[in-house]
Amino acid sequence: MQAWAVDRPGPIDGGPLKQVRRTVQEPGAGEVLVKVEACGICRTDLHLTEGDLEPKRPGVVPGHQVVGTVVGQGGRFAAGDRVGIAWLRGTCGVCEFCRQGAENLCPRSTYTGWDADGGFAEYAVVPEDYAYALPADRPAAELAPWLCAGIIGYRSLLRANLPPGGRLGIYGFGSSAHLTAQLALAQGAELFVMSRGERNRALAKELGAAFVGETADRPPVPLDSAIVFAPAGDVVPYALEALKPGGTAAVAGIYLSDVPALNYERYLFHERDLRSVTSNTRRDGEELFRLIARLPVTAHTTVVPFGTVDGALADVAHGRASGSLVTVLD
Repeated sequence: MQAWAVDRPGPIDGGPLKQVRRTVQEPGAGEVLVKVEACGICRTDLHLTEGDLEPKRPGVVPGHQVVGTVVGQGGRFAAGDRVGIAWLRGTCGVCEFCRQGAENLCPRSTYTGWDADGGFAEYAVVPEDYAYALPADRPAAELAPWLCAGIIGYRSLLRANLPPGGRLGIYGFGSSAHLTAQLALAQGAELFVMSRGERNRALAKELGAAFVGETADRPPVPLDSAIVFAPAGDVVPYALEALKPGGTAAVAGIYLSDVPALNYERYLFHERDLRSVTSNTRRDGEELFRLIARLPVTAHTTVVPFGTVDGALADVAHGRASGSLVTVLD
């Protein structure tokens, strides 16, 4: 099969991702073999390819927003079922975090496209307990971004403690942010977006943001909650300063550059909370897919040919992408 693998991590313009030919993996007990229909292209794939996240093994195949059809093995799923493969791939099930429903904090958790090969390939294998049942009547390219960008955005929204009808600030407006914004708007929130890139700001306006500005711009009113999607630590103070007393800022990314020193009185006093987001639980994904089945939300996608996945990651790196990028396989 054809696949994209991380050859030698480094700057994306140096060609660290190579197209290779691999043998199709046989699924083991409790696993299913999936013929990939589409795979979303995530900033986490870029961090892995460039070495911000060190690959767990040489030649790993990235991609963890996978929509496909079961073609081998299975118990929970049968051949022909449509499934989704997400970032979280496995947990121990016995540690204190797993027992408390916080499997996203499991110290032995494993991840698609990091610990094991992912969906930048014609076929992928996944433990069926970590796969999601997906509807057959929606385009694969529209479903794919929800499997990471959507799930992480949903968890970030929960972590941000947005009150009903509250004011939400979003910093950075890429794939995850534009999905999260729609979830918040559909549930009555007022949206304020601060982001670089004219295309990102245009999409925020199109989706109904009450205010759209540059990353460092101060919203015109204090915010109840903020989510930092930009992988830049120097954005965090802007989000904190924009909060009203008692507000919460959540940092959504798996990777963040260093946060500058924070003046306590200016940024954290008056019970402002700063929270991180770590992966997701399977419950997050299940709740999300029930939500999007009834809410008027949709992923704004750009489909790229499978042979140009490396170029699509470069577009993400250089801020040329808007909405979600997805590669669709024949």
